[in-house]
Amino acid sequence: MAAMPPSGRQYVINHGAQRAVVTEVGGGLRLYTVDGEDVIDGYPEEEMCTVARGAPLLPWPNRLADGRYEFDGATHQTPLTEPERHNAIHGLTRWLSWTASVTEADRVVMELLLHPQDGYPFTLSLAIEYRLSQRGLAVQTTATNAGSQPLPYGAGHHPYLTVGTELIDEARLRIPALMYLEVNERQIPTGRAIPVQGSAVDFLELRRIGSVKLDTAFASLVSDADGLSRVLLQAPSGRPSLTLWMDKTYRFVMAFTGDAIPQPDRRRRSVSLEPMTCAPNAFRSGDGLIVLQPGESAKTTWGILL
Repeated sequence: MAAMPPSGRQYVINHGAQRAVVTEVGGGLRLYTVDGEDVIDGYPEEEMCTVARGAPLLPWPNRLADGRYEFDGATHQTPLTEPERHNAIHGLTRWLSWTASVTEADRVVMELLLHPQDGYPFTLSLAIEYRLSQRGLAVQTTATNAGSQPLPYGAGHHPYLTVGTELIDEARLRIPALMYLEVNERQIPTGRAIPVQGSAVDFLELRRIGSVKLDTAFASLVSDADGLSRVLLQAPSGRPSLTLWMDKTYRFVMAFTGDAIPQPDRRRRSVSLEPMTCAPNAFRSGDGLIVLQPGESAKTTWGILL
């Protein structure tokens, strides 16, 4: 019997020159290539997922201070998955086994029923559709409250994008956001939003990333006429060029240049551009928090346009 990969069963989808691999463990995107060239900075099949590469961030993205929050009159304590900063980070589903409910040549749907547990005593049904088409990759997440009481919810995803540069410094970036969130030494928002214009993290116009260190939540996203917000990443020559797009349910985008990645050879090799429906620490601050009533669903969509 062949050994099982650390990320479990592998689900391959294709469309023309595009190829993507979705994993059982975490329901994440391990690989996405076009003509054999990486679109995301993923990880090999024989390795565990590191630093949330390609992972869905559910039922909250980013950090939760002290792993503690109050909801509907009760206090809840989740495990501290970032113990060095005394935070819980990136939700509860990254190491769970998801089930492929639909497998087609260019589409896979991963599902998970998140049962009540210490710190999150709610029943949440999750489905993520990954679909390839002529326009690129589209990812739709549907969350349904399958329990009998209201629940707190937020959604995010963690793709590391690359345009083939050895370091991300040489790439050019545009983020259509008017504000960014000030954070404390634990990367928890202070409650203050700062205008990006004229700051070190001003990417309103396409420019070289250079030596800027980003671990930054951007807010007040500017949408195009179709209601989508678009983040642009380009190689110095203009090709390749990638657009990460988000529907209006994603009110924030996190940009991370990977300076704090534990493996030195992986630092600043790509930039993580993370669509998020809520701000970091939203279970405590309420900033963008979604409350799902019993039987209610939330649907969110983002993608990568080639």
